Amino acid sequence: MNRKDLPSRPLRQLAYATRAVISVHPSLYLPFARRKYRRDGENRIVDRGTELVVEGFQRSGNTFAVIAFEISQGRRVRTAHHLHAAAQIAAAVRMGVPTLVLARDPADTVLSHMIREPGISARQALSNWIRFYEAVVPLKDGVVVADFAEVTTDFGAVIRDVNARFGTRFAEFEHTQANVARCFELIERRNREHYGALAETKVPRPSEEREGLKAALRGELEADHLAALRGRAYDVYRSLVPSPSVP
Repeated sequence: MNRKDLPSRPLRQLAYATRAVISVHPSLYLPFARRKYRRDGENRIVDRGTELVVEGFQRSGNTFAVIAFEISQGRRVRTAHHLHAAAQIAAAVRMGVPTLVLARDPADTVLSHMIREPGISARQALSNWIRFYEAVVPLKDGVVVADFAEVTTDFGAVIRDVNARFGTRFAEFEHTQANVARCFELIERRNREHYGALAETKVPRPSEEREGLKAALRGELEADHLAALRGRAYDVYRSLVPSPSVP
């Protein structure tokens, strides 16, 4: 059963917290993920034949990055993505698979994540963000880290960084208005196919509706009792993205 289908908020929060803890451990999380996504007919998990891993916390530009990468290549490239689990990154680094890690301002990410995961508290979401990226920090020399702003404004430069770091020869994305529109069209099409209709709280592209929902949640995230967690999150963010770009 999907945790979102559990009958009460406490059960959903418990399932969320359990998944967050095990998702940083490859030996625990990846066998579970292989069973889950093979049932769904998907192959999201890194193996020796994977050519590129793209991973980040949920709402960090994952879908845009994967689609922009896919439409730029002249062939089918074996990628692993969308586990939203540091375990995938750790396994990829251990195997020597080229890996792109996506990061985004913690507050922006957490607010969007809370909308995507209704019923999750700001403390839970922020703690999960920290757990994910603290597991990435020791691995940062083995990956390319791209900030959300760069992913969404110059993804060609991100692919260029991947090629320079790993000696790959992936085609670069031309970040034109037409190509971005094509990405958003594909994102919306896949969202409709998955949910039966366009789900504004879940579709991974800019949304005015979500901006309003974020404003309503911001007070919870900015509460005084979360100040230490917010500071810790930004320390981790700056260790991975020393000079965040501004869109």
